[in-house]
Amino acid sequence: MKDWWTLREISRERLPGLPATTRGVHKHASRENWATRRGAADEPLARKRPGRGGGWEHHVSLLPLVAQRELEMREVRAALAEPETRPTPGDGAEWAAFARKPAGVRQEAERRMRALMEWERLREEGKSPDGATAILAHQMQITRGTIFAWRRMTHGLERSDWLPALAPKWNGRSATAECSPEAWEAFKADYLRLEPASAQSCYDRLVKAAVDKGWVVPSIKALMRRIEREMPAVMVLYLRQGQKALRRTYPAQKRSRLDMHALQGVNVDGHTLDAWMTWPDGEVSRPVLTVIQDLYSGKLLAWRMDKSENATVVRLVFHDLFRDWGVPEFALLDNGRAFASKAITGGQPTRFRFKVQPDEALGLLTTLGVKVHWATPYSGQSKPIERAFRDLCDGVAKHPALAGAYAGNRPEAKPDYARGVRPASFETVLATLSSGIAEHNAREGRRSDVAAGRSLDAAFAESYETAPVRRATADQLRMALLASEQVTARKPDGALHFAGNRYWSEWLSSRIGERMTLRYDPDDLHRPASVYDATGQHLGEAECWLPVGHRSSEDARQHAKRRNAYVRAVRKAAELAVGRSPTELAALHSPASEPAPAPEARVVRMVRTHGANALKPDPLDEPSGMSTAEVIRLANVALDRRDPDDRP
Repeated sequence: MKDWWTLREISRERLPGLPATTRGVHKHASRENWATRRGAADEPLARKRPGRGGGWEHHVSLLPLVAQRELEMREVRAALAEPETRPTPGDGAEWAAFARKPAGVRQEAERRMRALMEWERLREEGKSPDGATAILAHQMQITRGTIFAWRRMTHGLERSDWLPALAPKWNGRSATAECSPEAWEAFKADYLRLEPASAQSCYDRLVKAAVDKGWVVPSIKALMRRIEREMPAVMVLYLRQGQKALRRTYPAQKRSRLDMHALQGVNVDGHTLDAWMTWPDGEVSRPVLTVIQDLYSGKLLAWRMDKSENATVVRLVFHDLFRDWGVPEFALLDNGRAFASKAITGGQPTRFRFKVQPDEALGLLTTLGVKVHWATPYSGQSKPIERAFRDLCDGVAKHPALAGAYAGNRPEAKPDYARGVRPASFETVLATLSSGIAEHNAREGRRSDVAAGRSLDAAFAESYETAPVRRATADQLRMALLASEQVTARKPDGALHFAGNRYWSEWLSSRIGERMTLRYDPDDLHRPASVYDATGQHLGEAECWLPVGHRSSEDARQHAKRRNAYVRAVRKAAELAVGRSPTELAALHSPASEPAPAPEARVVRMVRTHGANALKPDPLDEPSGMSTAEVIRLANVALDRRDPDDRP
């Protein structure tokens, strides 16, 4: 929308809140002092018009608010409207414009063309132009001038271009019912809300408010015609139903799969069957299917049935895929908790559920190098498998073998069984599903780009024979069959504790404190479990150590026997690792046979005495044959006999 307008341009727009004539707009501008008004930054809102003619231009902010909004809406409508093309004879554009005209306009054009063809027939019979015109005007009860006008419309054109040229240029009624601008704005704001009230309730509120405000209000039909005329349909849809409804008006993207090959990518999702079933344990519920579909051909490759959608059944259905067909390059998964669990997609950088830990165990798909893509939530168009589920709803849930067990795909679609629902048996549902999925894959006449009239089986088989498919090894199949849990080797023996059980093997004693992945059979927790390190390397098997009774002497003997064998093995390994016995080590470090010579003192200092005479030699220094006790006794006697003055 441009910012500067002349008064003549404003009058031509016929904006609400302003007069419709140039003179009236001049009076309004003079009354409102547009020539001297200034903006928020003290800038003038009127300026001299550049170019020839001169005059003055006024800023759009001077217009009433309702007029400014109308200009904005007209700009939006112009952007959303289909660009108009001016047809030229022979280029086909006139026929495109003719096809968009109302049915009444096209019928009138056909009537005029038949009249001109009749005029030419009369001319071929020898009638003069005036005579043919007079006869045709009498037959059709029209004036001769009308026929002359039709002939001028087709002058110089080929007969193949007559029909669009003869289309009447009816513009319809141009007058609009009188309505106060405030009333129109109030009705529009009330009707175009996300709480989509009916037009009648909005009109009733408008009429009630108009009595107090003094507004002029036309009929409800006039207001709704104005809504349809001035507001694009997509804008009304967005304002009354929101962004999701607006997105549905945009065409879905169509993707070609011709550049792929079989098993390059798979689509995995869950589906609740619309039929009641009795499980082997007696529980009655609707079974939940977990299905894997090949993205290239659309064939259903593997499926499992369980009471709910969980990580265990997802892992088992992937095991069936790896065993029967191979390992795909990528998988398109739903964002449900079962598919986003750490056991399946742990370590994937784009998982949306659960907290991603730096040291978390790698999931099944991550370990096997399957890249995971997540489907857009609440978008069935993002998951091609939804088309196959629609076939299963019709071909399996409504199969005669499951008569009386149909649950309906919504509450109001539930059949009114006179004797109540009769759940089907587990075996019946399993057999019906197997045959239904096989029939879905073998049905001829598929119209996809890949199938091209063939069955899904044929399209998949043709590409699978030459596709570079990765086959799963025995270790990878075991990894897919077993569930996983991250545990820590505990002190003091390195045992792995899980689900109330202890798993241990001799080599775990040297890995105390390490984080490991325990892969186990969820149906039999007492079977030996496979242990992997944080990088996915297989370390070995660990047996489940079950508690035994206090009076089981045989179990105690067996435990002691295994413990002694373990101690002997570790002791033997330790001896081999050390290499030297303590005796050999002592001989290696034994002292020399002869003592080293005593050092000789080179600095001598005299010992001072109390008197001038040197001390007499102590008799104890003389060697004798007396015992130590006797020598001590005699020394004590000598000390007692000394002069008291000499005692210390």
